[in-house]
Amino acid sequence: MDGAAPLFRMEGISKRYGGVRALEKAELVVEAGSIHAILGENGAGKSTLIKVMAGVVAPDEGRMTLDGREATFASPGAANKAGIVCIFQELSLVPELSVADNIVISDPPKRFGMIDRKAQRRIAEEALARAGAADIHPLALVKDLPLSRRQMVEIAKALARKPRILILDEATSALTAADVSKIFAVLKRLRSEGLALLYISHRMNEIAELADQCTVFRNGRNVASYPAGSKSDNEVVELMIGREYSHIFPPKPAAVPAAAAPRLEARKLSWADRLHDISLTVRAGEVVGLGGLDGQGQRELLLAFFGVLRGLSGQILIDGKSVSITSPSVARDDGIGMALIPEDRKTEGLMLPMT
Repeated sequence: MDGAAPLFRMEGISKRYGGVRALEKAELVVEAGSIHAILGENGAGKSTLIKVMAGVVAPDEGRMTLDGREATFASPGAANKAGIVCIFQELSLVPELSVADNIVISDPPKRFGMIDRKAQRRIAEEALARAGAADIHPLALVKDLPLSRRQMVEIAKALARKPRILILDEATSALTAADVSKIFAVLKRLRSEGLALLYISHRMNEIAELADQCTVFRNGRNVASYPAGSKSDNEVVELMIGREYSHIFPPKPAAVPAAAAPRLEARKLSWADRLHDISLTVRAGEVVGLGGLDGQGQRELLLAFFGVLRGLSGQILIDGKSVSITSPSVARDDGIGMALIPEDRKTEGLMLPMT
């Protein structure tokens, strides 16, 4: 450090919601040309911190400085104008609009008082290329894209605003392995161009690969800041939870005997060109993981079990008995008792207008 003021600083930031303390005297220093990781459990204050930075909420106490001058943001638009752009975990895209429409939605190019479609497409193509997603057509409707592609559009949308500080809140959570590699390359390039990046993730391998500096939050306070790589994963987890790592998990139960009868079994399940002779067993007390890159049939297999797919061939057995699961309501019945948490919980798992 040469003694110059950091690009961005937060001092003594506090935020309360009624009797709930979301942030308490939080401190953060962000340098240009670096990737700063923010770590912490759910509820540690990370989301509130970035909402304050992005102008979504106003702090109750404390001050922020940008380029050494005090800064306040009355709205996300004000933060964007100052060069602070956030990619939130919940996508902010309009599904019925095109990719290009979404990318320039806050400030579309104009010509004779009308939106300049040619300029809009050019801006979108440049932003998509900068995000490592040049394969996405700018005129495609967002609703027709899979979740991982929509996440890439969200990143391109943020880059189109030409940020000085880019905040990424779990931005890789829905991406394929190939897209994650592209985004890592993009983030490293942005760092070399002098951008400051604030990176929030629960994936320790991502932190290890990307971060230059780390700050850990717990119960609304920053409890430690340290150079990336200077602490082990166990030490970081202990900072996040406030107790020894060995006390986190209960003892691992004994392995389920291979001879135990399966609770759920699939025999040569096939569907369209997505599933081909899939067979597996799941015993009571087991956790079975499905590996592979995104889009290799994992989602379809779960939908097959839950009665969503039509034209399925093969057998599904519950407690050794062959069953015909023709709909989700049949899967939920007492005789089967199955539940599904879908990949895209926002659009497939919840009715957002309802309580």
